[in-house]
Amino acid sequence: MHEVLPLDMTARMALIAIAGIGAQWLGWRLRWPAIVLMALAGLLLGPLSGLVLDQPLIDPARDFGPLLRPAIALAVAVILFEGGLGLQFNELRDASKAVTHLVFIGAPLGWLLGAGAAHYVAGLPWDLAALIGGLLVVTGPTVIIPLLRQARLSARPAAVLKWEGIVNDPLGAVFAVLIFEFVTVSGTGEPLWQVGLWLLGMAVLGGLAGFVGGQGLAMAFRRGLVPEYLKAPLILVAVLGVYALAEALASETGLVAVTALGVTLGNMRFAAIEELRRFKEGIATILVSGLFVTLTAGLGSADILALNWQIGAFVLVMMVVVRPAIVWISTLGTQLTWREKLLIGWIAPRGIVAVAVAGFFATELAAQGRMDAAILTPLAFTMVFATVIVHGFSIAPLAKALGLSRANGPQGLLLVGANPWSVALAQELRDADIPLILADPSWSSLREARLAGIRVFHGEVLSETAEEKLDHAQIDWLLAASANDAYNALVCVEFAPELSRHRVYQLSGQEKNQSDSNTIAFTARGRIAINPGRTYGSLRRDFWHGWTFRKTTLSADYPLERFMADLPQNADLILARNAAGELSILSDAKPPQDQEGTLIISFCPPDPRPGQQA
Repeated sequence: MHEVLPLDMTARMALIAIAGIGAQWLGWRLRWPAIVLMALAGLLLGPLSGLVLDQPLIDPARDFGPLLRPAIALAVAVILFEGGLGLQFNELRDASKAVTHLVFIGAPLGWLLGAGAAHYVAGLPWDLAALIGGLLVVTGPTVIIPLLRQARLSARPAAVLKWEGIVNDPLGAVFAVLIFEFVTVSGTGEPLWQVGLWLLGMAVLGGLAGFVGGQGLAMAFRRGLVPEYLKAPLILVAVLGVYALAEALASETGLVAVTALGVTLGNMRFAAIEELRRFKEGIATILVSGLFVTLTAGLGSADILALNWQIGAFVLVMMVVVRPAIVWISTLGTQLTWREKLLIGWIAPRGIVAVAVAGFFATELAAQGRMDAAILTPLAFTMVFATVIVHGFSIAPLAKALGLSRANGPQGLLLVGANPWSVALAQELRDADIPLILADPSWSSLREARLAGIRVFHGEVLSETAEEKLDHAQIDWLLAASANDAYNALVCVEFAPELSRHRVYQLSGQEKNQSDSNTIAFTARGRIAINPGRTYGSLRRDFWHGWTFRKTTLSADYPLERFMADLPQNADLILARNAAGELSILSDAKPPQDQEGTLIISFCPPDPRPGQQA
């Protein structure tokens, strides 16, 4: 053993925050599940450091003492508020029939089968089995979306898995809270009908507190009673205040109240809703990261030793029996094929919410004398680790074996910025059967594209909403073609880690005769499409002067050399697709390759030379 340098409370809290956010950042850079890295960080700071040093660097029970429980409770309150905020009823209406079945039939069925497996296989008493069965219904979008990008699934199974995660995440949080309240109240020994009546009363009281709080916040924002810089802090204070008030009115109603507060605000239309999004992206991320590291660091030898063969058997049953049964039964009557059902029935990674809430429930129940509830935390950790790792490594080969992967299919393009030039380009790409998505936050700018049957994304591609709703699995290349050069650069920088830098392009930000001393550095922008000096303004000007897009296919009789000779003077080469469906955005530094079957899209003056093939 080595003596550890003394750490004061400030250093310990800073270490937890640095480890949590550092793990999130490292996961983003390496494209690994952040939840695995956060758990490893917690284990290194907690039990593993205790094996080398005289004492662990972080021991939550030792370091925080009586403050640990209320701190975890408030953090979980924020997490559940975030879950409620994401439950938007219009999304339920927009979801497909398969997703609706998975939510309204599959979730209750999953709770019943999961509870049975926890009782008969893991040996948990029925109340704890019901609790963990409800928690493990959740398949969060923070885990499933990166897996979908990795596997590049075909459209329908990818959409089902993504929307199931988005809708199930908040519903699972609500589900778990109600089950926890039932377990808590049923522990008093009261008759079942009294327990049910008390649970109903708590749900109504907590829901009413959250609804009134949400309406009050929305009214204050609409009437301008709160300045912009105070909106985000006020939301955080409101979550904590509603939780504390509900707990003061009736014990164990706080979690229901904050979940209802999130649902209320998430389904109201008011301008300050963007403040809620920023709150969710910032404060909630910090709290989730810190809570996850803290819970992992608090695992002791007893928790690790509790992982016996029964827990392993339970996880195996949940993965190979319960999940497939849920999918096959709940999707009866849908258009899913047996291959799609097989894939969806295998993929169900659990996320941060399951572990965070399980840790909180275990702490609360242990304080009430239920020492057997300590098993909830290691059980949830085991389930999350197993599903994230096994499903993460198996989704791509399984999808390929079932013929549901786009790994060898035609590559797709994300075209950012809807304007007359880009809409005309999108029409050419559509006619050439090149998969594309045209994105713009302006609904009116997308009108012509929508009427032409082009696939569009209405929204900000840099927002968290796009992270969930934009089909990243269908995107291999990016061309930022908006009128704002700085915005184009920002979009390219954001997508470069995901697509790789050689696949993100933007239009030139300066004319040929302008100095580049005041332009954005090349390290902070995408590659230049077409050629330097070919700006948005010049392309739009030429478009209104009659320039048009043309498609030309190279062949043995019409090679690249002849095509270039026939190309009108000053014409622009925009994009190429080879016979295998691989795209290339063209530029002066990247001309098309001379291969038979290559399709080249060019932007040409109105009077091409004789002999030009279209």
